[in-house]
Amino acid sequence: MKANISLYLSLFSVLLIWSCKPDDGMNVNPDNTDPSNFEIKIQNEFVSAPSKVSVFYRVLDGLGAPVSGLTEADFNILEKGRNDADFKLISTDEADRVISDNKDIFRYNVVLLLDLSGSVINNDLDALKISAEQFVTNLLSTKNNSTKIGIFWFDGVDILHELVSFTDNLEQLTNGINGMNENMSNDKSTDLFGAILKGTEKAKNAVADNIASGFQSAASVITFTDGTDQAARYLRKDAFQAVEDASETLDYYTIGLGNEIDDEVLSALGPNSALSTDDPDDLSNKFREIADYIFDEANSFYLFEYCTPKRDGSGINGLRLEVNTLEGSASITTTFDATGFESGSCELR
Repeated sequence: MKANISLYLSLFSVLLIWSCKPDDGMNVNPDNTDPSNFEIKIQNEFVSAPSKVSVFYRVLDGLGAPVSGLTEADFNILEKGRNDADFKLISTDEADRVISDNKDIFRYNVVLLLDLSGSVINNDLDALKISAEQFVTNLLSTKNNSTKIGIFWFDGVDILHELVSFTDNLEQLTNGINGMNENMSNDKSTDLFGAILKGTEKAKNAVADNIASGFQSAASVITFTDGTDQAARYLRKDAFQAVEDASETLDYYTIGLGNEIDDEVLSALGPNSALSTDDPDDLSNKFREIADYIFDEANSFYLFEYCTPKRDGSGINGLRLEVNTLEGSASITTTFDATGFESGSCELR
């Protein structure tokens, strides 16, 4: 997720752009299985006059799960200036700080892909409607207005049909879901791989549109299916590759229903979480689990801003951001350029 710097110039009145130079070994060891060994992943960083430093990042636990709900009190700021041998803690007395509300700076888009092939239409449509409605209700019940959901459906046709365009309007979403019926599809086949490829483009375009509007952004693709790809219009390897290539900027989840599910395919298309069940009555529980994942994903992104005590002439300074909670801890190191910094009112959100 790399936004165009010029967008930040307009959004945050950025006067000086810093150079990010993370230390080697900044990321958690990929072999780590300790959930308390958190990881901070910087998405973007920038500075603005007279002395504001801003870092946009996400926090994951040692198993790769998102960590949401952190506050200013969970973070420490340490700086290393040209006269310092080591990093020094910057107290709240020396530097005001704030974590901005995501609704002001962040947009998260959810692409919900629903399989409406013949087997679903004939056997599980009612269970799918109930589960999908519970999903959007659970996801939006917190009034997290940084998240918008778009619902699309697929069958055997080489089209990803739009049911509801991206919105946080719960009534529009539930009306669209309740309007699904047995007469919607004219092709009983399943173009699963085509849906993944097209859904990925929907997610990418949504992120690009958000960035163009001046917001930080991320997205996820959630796919429900009751079987395998039957249309054979697109190659399996191309769908797998699309998910793998986009995994740094998008998150993927899958929900499978029935005994025709290919677990290998489901896992490859849903690397963040792949759930399945043979019981239509259990489908709503699977959608609820995914809604919980998505809520945490959307709220694991933070914009941390503080007023540095460094001033013009101090040059390139080291910055270390630490998170410490009862559940886990992590740190990450980068740099910022204080050229042009001066005394004055440093306004935070």
